[in-house]
Amino acid sequence: MKFLHTMIRVKNIEESLNFYTQVLNMQLEHRKRLDDCWLYFLTDENNTCQIELTVNDETPEEGYVIGNGFGHFAFGVESLDEITKKIENLGYSYLYPPFDLTGKGSKIAFIKDPDGYEIELIEKVVW
Repeated sequence: MKFLHTMIRVKNIEESLNFYTQVLNMQLEHRKRLDDCWLYFLTDENNTCQIELTVNDETPEEGYVIGNGFGHFAFGVESLDEITKKIENLGYSYLYPPFDLTGKGSKIAFIKDPDGYEIELIEKVVW
């Protein structure tokens, strides 16, 4: 068995595509039309992870309620210093700025996407 993707519903596909492609370097692989929605499939740089962004034709005006069961996505980054510059240049800000988690050089940070989904960025000393 192979894990294929995670689907999240988004309110504004342009904002979401900009965030996931510009901040997280994901690539839009393809999109697909169903009866009542569009599906956008994004893949990470190493082709190991895929996120499906779903835009329903009848999206609530206020967007979707994320709920308390979902935690976050996690992405490994080579340098939080470099991604911090990119995030600032693109006009985003951290929910929790980079901090040392283990005392051994590994750092993490959290950012939210345009719909409020939390994303953990992890810089490890050794992968």
